[in-house]
Amino acid sequence: MKTLAAISLSQWRDIKFILTDIDDTLTTEGRLKSDAYDALGRLSNSGYKVIPVTGRCAGWCDHIARMWPVDGVVGENGAFFFSYDHVNKNMNNIYSQTEDERRENFIVLNQIKNTILESVPGTAEASDQDYRITDLAIDFAEDVPKLSQNMIDEIVNIAEQNGATAKISSIHVNCWIGEHNKLTTSLKILKENFGLNDKEIQSNVVFVGDSPNDSMMFGFFNNSVGVANVVDMMHKIVSPPKYITSKYSGEGFVELADLLLKDK
Repeated sequence: MKTLAAISLSQWRDIKFILTDIDDTLTTEGRLKSDAYDALGRLSNSGYKVIPVTGRCAGWCDHIARMWPVDGVVGENGAFFFSYDHVNKNMNNIYSQTEDERRENFIVLNQIKNTILESVPGTAEASDQDYRITDLAIDFAEDVPKLSQNMIDEIVNIAEQNGATAKISSIHVNCWIGEHNKLTTSLKILKENFGLNDKEIQSNVVFVGDSPNDSMMFGFFNNSVGVANVVDMMHKIVSPPKYITSKYSGEGFVELADLLLKDK
């Protein structure tokens, strides 16, 4: 991985879209601090399109799309894209599955949840689970004492053995049934909602994240950035980011934003 200083001026000038993970990328120790939120606003006010790409729940994402200085949000690991039209006061929702598919899949996910909670001591369903529409989130570090890597791997094994996709974030194992993921939905909305072609996607977009759940995004985008705490999870990241910030979590996001805005 290279430092941000290795990104050429022409690369910086071409960036128009910032896709960003939330937990431990925008947030620091579980909180969205004022400097990171301010960085979102500064980027948006300077004309950048800012799109969080997160494993967080539909309830959170409705709020984020409405209230944050962003141009939409990909949530529940690609299950949907929400964007709010402030002029016409309308929420635009694009889903990866039909309502019937989501209902049927949740029956299986509830069975998986029960198996995990019974089999892996110390786990819990995520505190925001009631506000999810596609995804099962198992908490291993947010509101419970952090579990060992072996226990986290066992959560993944149980989910996968029962037909679900399972991805590790910095705090949850997210489990879902379906072909969608952060990358597939991000590419769909970049092309269909924002009109980018394949070449523009690689030159005009930067992605920033921190965990194994971001591996596909890191691997796909030419301009992929890990905040410094990504090194703690590197043993689990198949495709590492091309660049890394010198600062951790939300401060790393601010570092990236400051570089993008340097000549604005």
